[in-house]
Order: sequence, then structure tokens, then C-alpha cells
Amino acid sequence: MSEKKQKKKELIMDCALDLFASKGFYTTTIGDIAQALKMSVGNMYNYFKSKDILAQEIIRYISGYLGQKLKEINESDLSTEEKTRKIIEVYFKTAQIKPEMIDYFLRIYLSNREVFKESCEGMICVNEFVTEIMIYFEEGVQKGDLRDQDFFSAFGLFMGYLGGMVFLNGEKILPKDLDSYVDDISFNVYKALSA
Repeated sequence: MSEKKQKKKELIMDCALDLFASKGFYTTTIGDIAQALKMSVGNMYNYFKSKDILAQEIIRYISGYLGQKLKEINESDLSTEEKTRKIIEVYFKTAQIKPEMIDYFLRIYLSNREVFKESCEGMICVNEFVTEIMIYFEEGVQKGDLRDQDFFSAFGLFMGYLGGMVFLNGEKILPKDLDSYVDDISFNVYKALSA
């Protein structure tokens, strides 16, 4: 795929993310996205054959974005405790600078599984992100810092904290800025996962 076509696909995904966040996933049509981008609907279909395919590409895009950030953390020379803090920092920062990404993951991907049943079974569409979380856990266990446990219970604990805080922030329930919770959440997650 040419760089120009890839940039156009990313522009479409960013626009779709904004519209899904403001109008809702089911009420946003391909026509709405095309209109917002001043494109014809026919041209939109040159990039994405259906809204479901667009939805799946967006979750892959988000997974790739977050996965790359986590990969940089995993490849750094930090302790497991410092990596825990950095992962939380990245997730919270993404929730602040690209809230539509995290909102999409929490509200659309996790709650509309029927849209993602074809080509996104299990965690296929979020594999880049999940793989980096898996590496973080495995390396932490190998170093003796994290308790050896079932991946899904550890993943659920970690993501439950992050998703819960981002949800509360998005609902404007938190009395302080999301960044001000990084230290406490990092401490809690690390202690809960520690050996």
C-alpha cells in the first residue's frame, strides 16, 4: 500500500473514532464519515468495504499504537516496578491526548463483540498490545518480581485498574487529574502482581 493511501486510511480511522465517540458507533454511518471528510461514499468503500471492517481496522490501529509504546518500555533497562509505572503513564496519557482511542477500546470493542466476531476472534485484533503486556509479565516473573500466575487473571487485574480509572475520568467523576493517580495505581498494581 502506498504511503499516501495509508495516510488517507489513518485520516478516515481518526475521523471515524471522533464520530463514534460523539455520535455513537451504531448511529454513525459510512456516509457520516465520508461527509465529515468531504469524500464520496463510493470513495470511502475503496478504503474500507464495510463499517465492520473499518471497526476492526481501528482496533488493530489502536493495538499497534499502544503496542509500540509498550514495546519501547519493555526494551528499556528499567526495573519491573518502573515498567509498571511507565505502562500506566502511557495508558493514562493516551486517554488524555487521544481519549477517543481508549474510549473506543472500552466502549466499542469490549461491548460490541458481534462486530468483531469475524477476523477478530479472541484477542487477534489486539495482539500487539496483549503481546507486550504478556512480555512485561513473563519478564517480571523471570526476574522474580512478579508472581507466576495465570495470564488472564494478571491481565484482568492490570486492565481492570486502568480501564476503571479511565472510565471514571471520562465520566468526569475523578476529583483530580488522571495523571495525579499514576503513583497510587502503579503502587497498587505492582503490589497486587508482586511475588
